[in-house]
Formats: sequence, structure tokens, C-alpha cells
Amino acid sequence: MSFDKVIMLDWSGGNDRGPRPVKDAIWACIGMAGTVEEPVYLRNRQLAEEWLTETLTTLQAARHSVLVGFDLCFAYPTGFATKLVGSEDTLALWDWFEARVHDSPKSNNRFDLAGEINAIFPGTGPFWFNGLARDIAHLPRKGRDRTTDHGLGEKRAADMAIPGSFSPWQLAGAGAVGGQVIMGLPVLARLRRQFGKTLSVWPFQSPDTQIVLAETYFSILPDLVVSEPQEIRDAAQVSLYARAFSALSPADMTTLMDIDATPEGWVLGAGQGDVLRDALASTPPPLKNDCFAMPQGAHWTPVAEAHHHLREKLSCVTGTETLPLTKAANRVLAQDVHAVRSHPPARNAAVDGYGFAGPAAAGINKLKLVEGRSAAGAPYDGTVPQGHAIRILTGANLPSGVDTVVLQEDVSTSATEVSFHGPLKRGANARDAGEDMQAGQTILQTGRKITPADLGMLAAAGVGTVTVRRTLKVGILSTGDELRDSGDMATTGQIFDANRPMLSALIASWGYEVIDLGRAPDDRDTLRQILDGAAQDCDVILSSGGASAGDEDHMSALLKDTGSFALWRIAMKPGRPLALGLWQNTPVFGLPGNPVAAMVCALVFAAPALAVMAGGAWTQPTSYQLPAAFAKSKKAGRREYMRARLEDGHVAIFPSEGSGRVSGLSWATGLVELSDPAQKVALGDLVTYIPFNNF
Repeated sequence: MSFDKVIMLDWSGGNDRGPRPVKDAIWACIGMAGTVEEPVYLRNRQLAEEWLTETLTTLQAARHSVLVGFDLCFAYPTGFATKLVGSEDTLALWDWFEARVHDSPKSNNRFDLAGEINAIFPGTGPFWFNGLARDIAHLPRKGRDRTTDHGLGEKRAADMAIPGSFSPWQLAGAGAVGGQVIMGLPVLARLRRQFGKTLSVWPFQSPDTQIVLAETYFSILPDLVVSEPQEIRDAAQVSLYARAFSALSPADMTTLMDIDATPEGWVLGAGQGDVLRDALASTPPPLKNDCFAMPQGAHWTPVAEAHHHLREKLSCVTGTETLPLTKAANRVLAQDVHAVRSHPPARNAAVDGYGFAGPAAAGINKLKLVEGRSAAGAPYDGTVPQGHAIRILTGANLPSGVDTVVLQEDVSTSATEVSFHGPLKRGANARDAGEDMQAGQTILQTGRKITPADLGMLAAAGVGTVTVRRTLKVGILSTGDELRDSGDMATTGQIFDANRPMLSALIASWGYEVIDLGRAPDDRDTLRQILDGAAQDCDVILSSGGASAGDEDHMSALLKDTGSFALWRIAMKPGRPLALGLWQNTPVFGLPGNPVAAMVCALVFAAPALAVMAGGAWTQPTSYQLPAAFAKSKKAGRREYMRARLEDGHVAIFPSEGSGRVSGLSWATGLVELSDPAQKVALGDLVTYIPFNNF
């Protein structure tokens, strides 16, 4: 079972909230395949019903299947409907409320109607909390003022399945849902009448219609709401749950809806929060269309400004999976890792020697030997008496009665006795339990790329599996009619494609999966087809060539048509033009065509950007201040990167700064970075050197 669109609504029982978006109002959000539109603020129920009806009509005309989730109870505890409509017919109860609720943007009769309903029941009836200044007959202001002889349960089974849920009988107060239920059921009744047989209500009806209404609570994943970008919590909630429910696989949606219906109904997702968490983790939110849009007026963009903008706008685009340690090297952690047990798990010997109860006094110490020994993996299970010692090996647990170890090289032994010179501190040559890692301690944090050393630490702490980001898939594409693959025949008017093998190897060295997209000719339709296919297979696309604004710069032209295009004129040398955009929600980095410029832009911009999109952190490469083996005068206004290598402790640069001189990249081991202001470098002056491996 699946839906093309998911709409989540945070309902309200209050009056009109005014034109400015506020909390405790009605918010709605539309999701599709794990992506969401901006949450919609609806100031009152009348506007909300109008918006929802128009939206559903539009989606229905487009033949979309739609799940609509309301955060209000669709039913009451068993027995309530029978008292009002003569049977446990929940949908008939909706019609009963529609006929009696009076609602306008400024006032409604929910409290008076609750008092009238209470009067039908024995005692004081189930509803409570009069939110008005005037008294209302049969409606107590506090829950403790009720009697229990109305015969109804305080909550439904579905409510009790969600920690912290409220009773539908409480009409107002912090967290209360009763008022919004009374004010929501008439709207649900009108939606049923409006859309007829094309709409069903889960779980009371089979969810095989084009529109399905379902009850859900926005307290199923309370800890994840803070991760949403919206400042208003209600907006964040509808955004989170629209993402979560729209990201569910058909199988998972079927699992969530496979519930035996009762008159009390059920809450979609109740008790199955892990399914929603997994859906969110496997389908991270996409980049927004404005992620590459620089601030107005940024004509020549400094490198630092471009870095800041990318860092603020980019986010992870990869899902997650759980792997054993043997397959986790170089993967990015998607969750913090905690030590399963302490390391070491027990006090143990740091050396081969003899264990006893310390300290040892100055002078000669003589201790009787007990039979047996303690070895790693075969600990001594007895107690060593005071004044005795035991043979112990490195890594072995300290037996009861032992807290100190003397090195075997420092003792004399006989069959029954060990002697050595003191003094020796208590605890010498012994390791404390958990002195390295404590059970439950966070030992690696989300976003870290796992190193071989990390694997050793994880194994020592008893961690068998880790949840990591799926490997980022990076498509590499070269553009231009003049290109030929190395080894092919080429005329003097053609050149061999240096960028694709160079960038592919660079991306692979960073731990990402390379998808070779080949060469695209200077033909817009062909390039469009290549991009269409790449968007299905790749998380991000790196192209070289066609990134400027000329007649044959087709990459820039196509990205411009998407509405997400940005052509950055970077204030740097080499590599000034940098085209960026989204193609079917897949980020595209359009690098310059000259090999040196393509390489430098990949190092300076793609390296940190891809790290973020792979689930890691934005990092700047480590640089070193070293004496220059060259002299140079540089003008103000742009940052310069020169191919460089170390020679006799000094930094030498490649003789030519031409961005087409690809041999200079092979000659170099890194880059010299000269900052934006004007400067003069003399022989021996300290300059910033960044090895290629540090990017």
C-alpha cells in the first residue's frame, strides 16, 4: 500500500489566531517520497477546511492517491457513541456532531455542547474543563470534580499505546485534545460527504480509495521534532510527520495499516515509531532549490563567502544502513556509538609478574606463592590471601585479594616463595576496569568517518555493528565535442579527456562510489538525457566543462532552466566559473573545463561539500607554514592556489601558472594558498602549504 502524497494537519479547537504565524494554531504540510513542501499556516478552521478541500480536489484531479493525517481523535472510548447515536457507529457520531457544532472564526459552542452531552450521562458526565469565564451547567472546571458513574473509560486503547497522550474528555489546558476533537469531527463529516466514495476513513473502512483519512499523534517521535528547520514547533511537527509517512515503503505502510478495527479506532503509527524512524533515516530531506543562491549583489564571490554559503545550505543526502565492523571502514557514522562494555572489562595486569595486595614496603619483601596462576582468558577464580602472591600474565584479570603487580624481572622465586625489593605503590602495573572506556560511554559521534583505529576501539568495546550512511554516489561527467578518451584516435583539433579519470580517482580516494557518466557532446538534448539518467543513479553529479555562460556552455543553460541555477564567479585563480544547481533534486557541481582549474575547484569546494552530503562535517584542510623557495607579487581581490611541492624543507611552485598545464598537477604534491589581499612573497617567507592528501 502506498500514497503519492501525504498531508499532515495539526488541528486546533481555538478561535482565529490572526495573520501572523503562531503556535497552537492549525498547520498543514504536504509530503511526497520523503520530501516536504513548506508548512502552511491556517489561522482558523474555516480557512483550513477550505484549503484542504481545494488541495484534495486538485490532487484528485491529478489522479494522486492521498493520505490525510489529523492529530485529533477520530473516536471516543467504547459506549460513548451508543449513548448519543444508538450504536458504536463512529462515522454516524461524526454526523451527530456536525449537526450540533456551531463554529465561526471568533467563537464556537464546544464548551456548551460538552455540558449538554454530560447531562445525558449519569453523574457529571465524562467531559471537563470549562475554559470560559461564565459557568456552564454540567461541565466541571476540574477533572477531580467529576464522578465516575458515567461508565466510560478515561482513554482508548490507542491513547494508552502512546506515552503522554491526553484523554479526549479534557477540553482545554496544556496538551489537551478534547476541544479540537469536537471542532474537528464536523470537518471530517463534511469531507466524507464532499468526496463520497473516493474517500475512506482508516481503520473503520478499507483504505483502498483515492483519499484516506487517518488519525495520528504528533507525539510518536517527540525527540526528532527539534531537528526540523521550522522555528514554530507546530510547523516542525507537520513537516516531520509528512516526511516520515511519505517516506514509508509500501510494505511498511501496509504494516502500519494492518490493524483490526474496533469502534475506538486506532492511531496510525502508534507503537511503531521505529518504522517511522527508519523511514526518516533512509530518506533524508533533499536540498532546497535555493541552496546555491548567493546573496544579492555577490558578483565576484570570495572563497570564504562561497564556503560559508555552502556550509550553511548543504545537508546530508544519503540514507543509512547497519553494517558489521568488517565492512564499516571509511563509512560515515549516522548514529553515535556507545561502548557495549567497559574496556578493560575488569582490573588486569599490565605486565608479566606476580600479583599481591599492595603496597610493598621499602627493603626486601617476601610473599608466599599460591598454587595456580591467572592468565588472559583463564583467570584465577580463587582469593589470594594477605601476605601471598600469585603468578599473573599480561592482560589477565586480577584475582580477588590482588591490586598490585611486580614485574617478573624484578623478583626472585622458589617453588613456594617470591621476593623483591620495595617500595612499590599500591596499584602498580595494574589497569583499572573501564580506565579506557566505560560501558554506555559515547565513544564515536555521528558524522565521523570510521578509521582503522576506530574499528579497533569499537571491537574492544564490544560493538559488533554500527549504523552508517550509505556510500555517497558521485557521478563524474565530462562535456565537450573536442574530447576523446585516452587511447582513441584524435585529430589536432581534439584533446584527450584528462578530467574524468583524474576526478574519478580523486573522488574514489575520498571513499565515495564513483559512477562514470562518460562524455557528453555539445548537444543540449543529449546532455539532458544523460542528466535524467544520472539523477536516478547518483547522489551528486560533478561535471567539468560547460560551466560558464557561452554559446556552448550547455550545462549552465540546462541548470538555469530548472530555476535552481547559480553561476558563481569565484574570486580565485585558477577556476573562476563554478556552475551549481539541482537536476531533479540531485545536486550538480559544474567545474571548469581546464584540468588544473577543475582539480583545484574540486579540492577547494567539492571536497568539503561532498563530506557534508555524505553525512560528515564540513572540514577545512590542515595547512602548514613553510619557507618559500620562490618570489611572487600578487594583486588584491582574489585568492590564488599554485601547484607546489617540498624541496629541501622549502616550498617550490610549478614554473607555469597556466590552468591547462596538467603536468603541473603530477609534479606537485599540494597547493600554496595566497590569501585575498595584495602581498609580496620573498625567498624564505613563510607561506601556506596544503598537501593534496589533506583535502
